[in-house]
Amino acid sequence: QVRLVESGGGLVAAGGSLRLSCVASEQTVSRYIMAWFRQTPGKEREFVAAISGSGNTAYADSVEDRFSISRDNGKNTAWLQMDGLKPEDTAVYYCALENFAGRISYGAHKYDYWGQGTQVTVSS
Repeated sequence: QVRLVESGGGLVAAGGSLRLSCVASEQTVSRYIMAWFRQTPGKEREFVAAISGSGNTAYADSVEDRFSISRDNGKNTAWLQMDGLKPEDTAVYYCALENFAGRISYGAHKYDYWGQGTQVTVSS
């Protein structure tokens, strides 16, 4: 059972930056897809960004010019650098792992492991 632990959330003013981290408990995840999703009350979990084991990336249209996903397989860690934050980015952000080494998936149901979530709040 893989454990994912997020950190780095918090409160920031609009236009500011935050960097989220996700550490996986096992080295074997280095081949698989790691992703970030976010969720607000009453809404479904929304895809934000993902990165494959080989470094291919994908982004939601709403964040593509502002967020950047990266990973270090030697450290079992993925990061989400969030710049130019907007109030509408406020959500609980979840790290996810898909036990798959192929094409990046955008649906939350495809992912096998989830972190506990970290709150990001952007004030206007």
